Amino acid sequence: MKTVSDELLNALMADMREAAENEILPRFRSVTSDTIRAKTIADDIVTDADIAAERMISDKLNARLPGITIIGEEAVSDDASILARLAEAELAAVIDPVDGTWHFAHGTPMFGSILAIVSGGQTIAGLIHYPVLGDFLVARPGQGAWHVAADGTQTRLSVAEPTSVGEMHGFIPLHMFEPDLRDKLAPRLLRFLRITTWRCSAWEYRMLATGAMSFCLNESLKPWDHAAGVLIHAEAGGHAATMAGEIYRPTMTEGHLLAAPDKASWKAIRAALAD
Repeated sequence: MKTVSDELLNALMADMREAAENEILPRFRSVTSDTIRAKTIADDIVTDADIAAERMISDKLNARLPGITIIGEEAVSDDASILARLAEAELAAVIDPVDGTWHFAHGTPMFGSILAIVSGGQTIAGLIHYPVLGDFLVARPGQGAWHVAADGTQTRLSVAEPTSVGEMHGFIPLHMFEPDLRDKLAPRLLRFLRITTWRCSAWEYRMLATGAMSFCLNESLKPWDHAAGVLIHAEAGGHAATMAGEIYRPTMTEGHLLAAPDKASWKAIRAALAD
């Protein structure tokens, strides 16, 4: 499969909506100590909603696309070897069932579900669902990035207009970078108008693709965080590459990803952060 049809895209949205309605929203604001667990560190958590939603979306994908390789965040958390299958797969689905689990677990609505369809190492469809709002951001290569409202109304997306570094708003999770790099980055953040972090890739990519924020620098390259979002951002007119200048691919595992309104802005932001 090289492209995702309108019919399949609509079916994938329906599957994600069903998972949200059946597995995520009924558990929202009802998370208890016996339905939440820590993964790598104390605030890297997983809930029953993450596990149940990933299972439902995976089952739907296997039924729709027999033979597809499933790369789910929670499955990889249990078995890290699963991630290597992405580079080998002819067709794969990358799932983050509840991105922004910290927000979900603490009763705030800043979370989403992310799905990327990857063919031959390239994302051919990116979908982000926002269960509380009932809407989506979606993109396919060469077809633009779109907001799909809960009632089906579609609006084309555009990234922020290029501006000077001193007028840019950006996302940088400073606390998540390695200590040496964190110390170098910290004073340079004052070169921008405003820097924040929302702890949720689904919402940060929404702000980038709608032009509400200028850029984002990420400390890691987990495909469930970026495979869909980078495509949506690119189709909205943006440019994303690692700080070393490599264009993003879902199979990348190392580097710091910088997403900006265009290539010139990317160069200016990189210079402000690195020089």
